[in-house]
Amino acid sequence: MKKIIIYSLKDLLRSNWIYFYSVFFLLTTMALGWMSQDPLKVVVSLLNIILILVPLVSLLFGLMYIYNMREFTELLLAQPLPRMHVFGGQYAGLVIALSISCLAGIGIPFLILSLHQTVIWFQVSSLCVVGVALTLIFSGFAFFIGLRFENRIKGFAAGLTVWLFFAVIYDGIFLWVLTIFQDYPLEKFTLVMSWMNPIDLGRTLLLLQLDISSLLGYTGAVFQHFLGTVWGKIMSGGILVLWIGIPLWGVRRLAKRKDF
Repeated sequence: MKKIIIYSLKDLLRSNWIYFYSVFFLLTTMALGWMSQDPLKVVVSLLNIILILVPLVSLLFGLMYIYNMREFTELLLAQPLPRMHVFGGQYAGLVIALSISCLAGIGIPFLILSLHQTVIWFQVSSLCVVGVALTLIFSGFAFFIGLRFENRIKGFAAGLTVWLFFAVIYDGIFLWVLTIFQDYPLEKFTLVMSWMNPIDLGRTLLLLQLDISSLLGYTGAVFQHFLGTVWGKIMSGGILVLWIGIPLWGVRRLAKRKDF
């Protein structure tokens, strides 16, 4: 498995898309830092970009990698190797490559910005943790979809559907339900709904860490009341880890049953 991780990582680092991904974050962070001159505003602006871009790139790049490596994967599966060692190694290589690219694109500009401004590295670290967590989750979804659909068109359509649901459609349904039942107490319902979307959960946790939950209005006050406690943070962190495990559990089940 270690050899598969190293091979996958080397193969991915030869892809120009990995460097485009890093350069995009590098230029965006530098531009935001130059325009605002406030590290906190840069973190908040980057949060909105990360919540949309990281899941999309993880899904699409992961699907491209899986489909392009299909013949090599079948060759590995023909060897006396456990299936999950093969897929686990490829998944780890993909996640490491995407995470390094994202972290380099975000971290380097903040290092430069720290020469002129006071940077609170805990805030930057929280932003990076959210980015890595979303990379883990949606790369797992990419592997699940790649195993589920042999046809590339169906696979990419399913990947875009998953991204649209969590990034756009889910929030629309959430707001629609809150509007209809606005006369009823929905505090607990709001908390549960935020846990059921990893993007919303990552956004909420980071905004609470930045102590700007007032941006969420009444909902932010509810989140601050519950998630601001130690047990609330532990539970939310555990749910985020659970989100990482859900697609990997699906990959494990498909890998065992699928006839390659």
